[in-house]
Amino acid sequence: MRDITHFIDGAPVAGQSGRFGDVFNPNTGEVQARVALATEAELDKAVQSALRAQQTWALVNPQRRARVMFEFKRLVEARMDELAEILSSEHGKVIADSKGDIQRGLEVIEFACGIPHVLKGEYTEGAGPGIDVYSMRQPLGVCAGITPFNFPAMIPMWMFGIAIATGNSFILKPSEKDPTVPVRLAELMMEAGAPAGVLNVVHGDKVAVDAILDHADIKAVSFVGSSDIAHYVYSRGTAAGKRVQAMGGAKNHGIILPDADLEQATKDLIGAAYGSAGERCMALPVVVPVGRKTADELRERVLAEIDTLKVGLSTDPAAQYGPVVSEAHKKRVSDYIQMGADEGAELVVDGRGFSLQGYEKGYFIGPSLFDQVKPSMKTYQEEIFGPVLQIVRAESFEEALRLPSEHQYGNGVAIFTRNGRAAREFASRVNVGMVGINVPIPVPVAYHTFGGWKRSAFGDTNQHGMEGVKFYTKVKTITARWPEGAVEDSAFVIPTMK
Repeated sequence: MRDITHFIDGAPVAGQSGRFGDVFNPNTGEVQARVALATEAELDKAVQSALRAQQTWALVNPQRRARVMFEFKRLVEARMDELAEILSSEHGKVIADSKGDIQRGLEVIEFACGIPHVLKGEYTEGAGPGIDVYSMRQPLGVCAGITPFNFPAMIPMWMFGIAIATGNSFILKPSEKDPTVPVRLAELMMEAGAPAGVLNVVHGDKVAVDAILDHADIKAVSFVGSSDIAHYVYSRGTAAGKRVQAMGGAKNHGIILPDADLEQATKDLIGAAYGSAGERCMALPVVVPVGRKTADELRERVLAEIDTLKVGLSTDPAAQYGPVVSEAHKKRVSDYIQMGADEGAELVVDGRGFSLQGYEKGYFIGPSLFDQVKPSMKTYQEEIFGPVLQIVRAESFEEALRLPSEHQYGNGVAIFTRNGRAAREFASRVNVGMVGINVPIPVPVAYHTFGGWKRSAFGDTNQHGMEGVKFYTKVKTITARWPEGAVEDSAFVIPTMK
């Protein structure tokens, strides 16, 4: 049995708690490894290492820190195949999707390579007689990230890439379901030239999470996961005086106007709804066709596309998606499918009976489709996080606009139309944080920022881009005067710009 250890102070560290979590292969349902679950003392050991490292790392000039990021990017790219295979074996997503997971994380690392430019402060010469005013961005110290199972490469790199480039040290608590890739990333960061302790990986459950939130020397925490836990992390972390960004769940809608290119919209919708077995916070699990004709035609097109979908092993290059991450998650999704049927929605395609020959113990679920879903249904109101698409019919543009705007989640939304005015009005008015116009998964590029609204995010600073830089730094403003001749007796007077 392979043991997955912590990574502290630049080296693997065996767990001391005596507690372990099983790491499964979702394709077979078999345990392939066990991961150590940390104690408070083990988390503190990582914090002490990070404290020591950060004091010297912060003094390294931004250009040299950027060189470490460049080398880290090169090393990850060189090991793309290896990392993708590991990721797929623990998560279940197909290899191509795993490579996309890694690549989207690397795009944030590419942004971090430009950190010398974005860290430049502001300067005003002659703000007053002989007075100059300037500002600088400085690191916070030790920061931490708590990341979910669905993107074990991308989301950690979203967090530690910006944090480390801006001069902080970082403690990563990845999901215990697929922990190997985060450890490999930390090893590659050391190989790239980062000092030991700049990036530590501590595995664990709620014990480790609470230890992070309570530790006085951790100054900022970034989290991605379910909304209930995001709210918990935000509340407990801010109560402890930390800066916290906590991204929660989603129920993203795809609005289909009557003038949309239905052929393209359907293909986009199928990929966005069923790709990665629906285990994406930016998936499109709800489609809202406007008008009966649009809805009926879209339904037939979606059914035709579902018939062509191939669900298979994560190593099968012909498979569109693989298994879900765990047996418990398979049951959760299956229970939601039953709930939808019980609520009165029309279960057009039921994926629960899917089984892959020779891999009957794998966590596979076929694509499922509901029609006639109503906003009052619990399955519409909550996040299913599986390969389930729900059709919610709307009679008008205004009704379609209200559905995502009034939903408890506000992560992302997409509209499909040829009408520029309608798209512009929708993007302006919809009460959602990220909008796609004929783009089914509107995840912004790395030099913009990622973040939802309402119960999809807690805190006022988003992930990556300049928002990420702001989150991991604090601004210091200096007002300087270099007087000539005698010093005036003005020490007790507030400086003014007269």
